[in-house]
Amino acid sequence: MYRQWVLTALIAWPLIAGAGVLLAPTRWAKHLALVASLIEFGLSVPLWWMFTPEGGVQFMLDAPWIQNWGIHYTVGVDGISLFMVLLTTFLVPLSVLGSYSYITTRERGFYSLLLVLTSGMIGVFVSLDLFLFYVMWELMLIPMYFIIGVWGGERRLYAAIKFFIYTFFGSLLMLAAILVLVRVVGQRTGVYSFAYSHLVSHIGGLGSLAFWLFGAFALAFAIKVPMFPFHTWLPDAHVEAPTAGSVILAGILLKMGTYGFLRFAVPLFPAVALHPAVQQIVVLLALIGIVYGGLVAMVQPDFKKLIAYSSVAHLGFVMLGIWALTLQSVQGALMVMINHGISTGALFFLVGMLYERRHSRLIEAFGGIARVVPMLAAVLTIVSLSSIGLPATNGFVGEFLVLVGVFRSYPLAALIAATGVIIAAMYLLPALQRVIYNPLDKSANEKLPDLSLREITVLVPLIACILWIGVYPQPILRRIEPASRQFVQTVRLNAAAFTATR
Repeated sequence: MYRQWVLTALIAWPLIAGAGVLLAPTRWAKHLALVASLIEFGLSVPLWWMFTPEGGVQFMLDAPWIQNWGIHYTVGVDGISLFMVLLTTFLVPLSVLGSYSYITTRERGFYSLLLVLTSGMIGVFVSLDLFLFYVMWELMLIPMYFIIGVWGGERRLYAAIKFFIYTFFGSLLMLAAILVLVRVVGQRTGVYSFAYSHLVSHIGGLGSLAFWLFGAFALAFAIKVPMFPFHTWLPDAHVEAPTAGSVILAGILLKMGTYGFLRFAVPLFPAVALHPAVQQIVVLLALIGIVYGGLVAMVQPDFKKLIAYSSVAHLGFVMLGIWALTLQSVQGALMVMINHGISTGALFFLVGMLYERRHSRLIEAFGGIARVVPMLAAVLTIVSLSSIGLPATNGFVGEFLVLVGVFRSYPLAALIAATGVIIAAMYLLPALQRVIYNPLDKSANEKLPDLSLREITVLVPLIACILWIGVYPQPILRRIEPASRQFVQTVRLNAAAFTATR
């Protein structure tokens, strides 16, 4: 019974809890949201032990929804989506707890939207029907728009509208591509269905139309990643969003773009994805993102914007790993997705904690605070080193696998991408030194409080994951290897078959 209904419960429970939080007394809103998010995490934890790496798609439920249109409620997880679900349920309760001190207005609305957002994010990662996937993709857009627009910084409305326009434009193109794809396959097979398995099985023979359909999917996902040059919405959204919004945005929402490439764009159109021109374009844009994101981060005076641009660089590694299409590179891409959510989420929590103390995100506003807030300084150091990719931290595992895998397909690209690790050290280490290790600067920094018990509770699970994955990543790699291997083999075989039938 658990296997059949757990994914539906993970989607439905936050919606139900969100409605309860909205109706509850204001003083109970955050506590109810925390309990609800912990229950959600508890529901998802058994997935780790019950998942069989070699078992393909699991915990599947397929039920008719809108039968006349060929739409089913179909959900399931494999090694690719499993850890996106677990990452989501892991970060949301930390985001709720981390919001206790600064969300003081319209609390019921904020926590309710955070729970609704959880349903949308889980739905994106488990949907195996393209119509259901699109509904969930749009569902998560609305709560994030309001979280940024209502509880964000001074330019919150500008950032929220920019985020909405960019994402919604890509979504409309993807919807058009889905409808065209279903119609074309339906005319050929006589079966009009939005089922992912049906469309993947009958995708060949689209000719030049495949390039247009792939382009629509790819643009929607590239905006969400975000790939260069579609990244301009990200720094504004990150800087203006409240801390929980930044954590969810970086930790989970950006992964929806890379997940979309892994689950939909590349498997549905393998011949297009592996076309030499498309490969060159994607690899070039990924490399530009890695180098450009790092270089722009180096000159940011705002610590939060520095972290935002670092995300452009990290996600460039993911795109490079996907298109290298080797087992190591795809595994590395998935590991970078997981590790970026943990490390960058922790960085945004820490910047939010610094902001609560000094009401400034400017790096120059701090200096030498290690002697005043030693615990905060120690945690910030560990998290920064993990973001750089120091060995024995989680960041090293993913980037190393990506570089090894990419070197087999694109040796020059691997060498250029390796400079991204050096650039990461060039923007994070000086910022770290200026914030906590220089001589104590400004009297306002002399009486800063160190981490509270609540803040320690938020950060300890993240630090534990950083060190655990860095020292012993094997349990995760073992679970994602079969799905990664199948992805590489299926895409290569289908691309070769479609090319041969031209």
